[in-house]
Amino acid sequence: MTAHKNLQGLKTQNLRAHMSEAALIFTALAELSTRQIAECVAATGMAENQVAAKTGGRIAKGARLELESKTGRKVITGENYLLPAKAAIQVK
Repeated sequence: MTAHKNLQGLKTQNLRAHMSEAALIFTALAELSTRQIAECVAATGMAENQVAAKTGGRIAKGARLELESKTGRKVITGENYLLPAKAAIQVK
């Protein structure tokens, strides 16, 4: 996630607040897949949960890459919802 924060130019802001709708959906898919895989294999401990997380992440990555190939557009971009520094409203 640190690489994604750097891509979007975020320092202390919440990453999810600056994700596109598609990026949020694929993040949720990765989390849901990971949780369900961990439950199915009754994962306990760091090693087993790490395997479930990698598998869940691969599922979301595959879906993201397929969408990107069909649309020709990237899901993960440097765009975010931050105002440019000069456009920020200053409170007196």
